Amino acid sequence: MKTGINHLFIPGPTNVPDDVRMAMNVAMQDQRAPDFGAFTLGILADLKAVFRTSVGRVILFPGSGTGAWEAAITNTLNPGDRVLMARHGQFSTLWAQMAERLGLTVEVVDVPWGQGCPVAVFAERLAADKAGAIRAVFVTHNETATGVTSDVAAVRRAMDACGHEALLFVDGVSAIGSIDFRMDDWGVDLAVTGSQKGLMCPAGFGILGVSPRALAATKTATSRRAYFEIADMVAMNDTGYFPYTPPTQLLHGLRRALDRIRAEGLDNVVARHHRLATGVRAGVAAWGLPIACEDPRLASDTVTAICTPEGVDAREVIRIAYERYNTSFGSGLARLAGKVFRIGHLGDLNEGMCLTALAVAEMALNEAGARVAFGAGVGAAQAFYSGAGAAPARLAAE
Repeated sequence: MKTGINHLFIPGPTNVPDDVRMAMNVAMQDQRAPDFGAFTLGILADLKAVFRTSVGRVILFPGSGTGAWEAAITNTLNPGDRVLMARHGQFSTLWAQMAERLGLTVEVVDVPWGQGCPVAVFAERLAADKAGAIRAVFVTHNETATGVTSDVAAVRRAMDACGHEALLFVDGVSAIGSIDFRMDDWGVDLAVTGSQKGLMCPAGFGILGVSPRALAATKTATSRRAYFEIADMVAMNDTGYFPYTPPTQLLHGLRRALDRIRAEGLDNVVARHHRLATGVRAGVAAWGLPIACEDPRLASDTVTAICTPEGVDAREVIRIAYERYNTSFGSGLARLAGKVFRIGHLGDLNEGMCLTALAVAEMALNEAGARVAFGAGVGAAQAFYSGAGAAPARLAAE
């Protein structure tokens, strides 16, 4: 029998704060009641602030981030449309796979896993596309499988430099609400996230930010859709209602989570994630183990993928942590299975929790056959959190 709490250090679903859980403990209610619309409108307005958009709108689809991916594609593009994408991790690969299944012509740039979006290659492809055949550019902001954060702003600059009018799609599932994201400033047309990551709620909502350009594209897009029809959502959302039954308890949790973000301040939320992530990376460095991310400036502030030494199966590290220490780490996905384990550090998190993750990882690594000094990672993170460490340089997000 396991005692104590399960320590959840996966990159989503993330820890749900107690007050968010309690906010969802409400009786069923009438989603068409006269006062329900005002309740929903407040949530949609505060989500716009998290996306940092004043001109776009945010739509809540009951579902997941994957559902919001599909909604973004089918509402704005046509079968056969050419799109530019990169595959540099499991989730960017899955997004490209979805685009192909939905009938798009996908121009793929394959990049080694551990690198970010190939901005220079995108710039060349876009500049060469004089006829404007590329209808959309897809960027995975934070590749959760490898712990790499790509430079969305640089992709927008590349598009603007050659005057390309493609729509800019961003997968922000493990970034929005945790890592700096600026929908309006970066000219993002469609941005996707879910309720179960930085928004600190259970899974259940696919959340889609839509720019005015993207909204205009929905009026001419010919891809088939029904459940994910943005026009139906917009028509009902204008008064705070939904075209079908929403998960009302989850809305109450989301309301409380947004209150928490507003109370802390979004800039402070982003800074906290950077501070916590830097401490975790300091701990990993003290073990002498590499991370999957090749460029330190692109290291994710929400998840770190740690490479295990030769001969040490990362799956065994994960199993030991879970079975012996009631702690969950993220597994290596696809080609990284058995080669990395991931520490998720996003959402409702503090320094003590990150130190727990490092302490358990040290025990699990040693029991799996790795030789890391007990206390090395924890001590390095403590030194950073207590003010003795220095943060590495970051890419400017502008």
